[in-house]
Amino acid sequence: MELPAGELQRVEHSNGFRALAFDVFGTLVDWRTGIAQAAAVHGLDGERFADAWRARYAPSMDRVRRGELPWMNLDLLQARSLDEVLLEFGANSLEPEVRRQLVLAWHRLPPWPDAREGLDRLASRFLLTTLSNGGFALLTNLVRNAQLHFDCILSAELCRHYKPDPETYLMVAEMLDLAPSQVMMVAAHKPDLRAAQAVGLGAAFIQRPLEFGPRTAVDRLPDPDATVDATDLLDLASRLGC
Repeated sequence: MELPAGELQRVEHSNGFRALAFDVFGTLVDWRTGIAQAAAVHGLDGERFADAWRARYAPSMDRVRRGELPWMNLDLLQARSLDEVLLEFGANSLEPEVRRQLVLAWHRLPPWPDAREGLDRLASRFLLTTLSNGGFALLTNLVRNAQLHFDCILSAELCRHYKPDPETYLMVAEMLDLAPSQVMMVAAHKPDLRAAQAVGLGAAFIQRPLEFGPRTAVDRLPDPDATVDATDLLDLASRLGC
């Protein structure tokens, strides 16, 4: 079947990549600012609270990955870890509805300043999808609220595996009917990229030096092992000819 001219422009390019799969938290949106603001509304120390809650993010998913907990999506895991953080902060008296609103704050995080324009430019040449540990509803709401351009939403929830399980990355190729080598993972986290590369995907590193606040050095440095290393999404678009 012959593709329309517009579609040909999106799939033909020199590197052989046809789709970009984006990590979301930290790569596209500023979770720390969003959660800190949501927590401060309820009298909590916003930045410290956001850091403490985020510190439970990977360990909670690892418990699912190891089979210590049954499968549950990220909202449910965040609700469990929120209870622990509130106890730690002496705020265990917060009402259930307030707790629910804090969990839903992950659905409306602010995008980084370059995210919208960068995605719009990249969409001129590539299929764009999310590939996040966030649940399907969470990602759908987040993308809509942040006005981010995506052709589809892919979530770890769809394959019931959390990154960095290989099933999550291979799901992108399978769902888009592409070879893994035709998909590039875009992330601000080097372990995410290494796991994607291990199953044949390309890797684009986005530097987000302020993701964990100004006093941290997590993934600030360039990534020599990435297929592409960029300072932000606008730089990535330029490097990919968009």
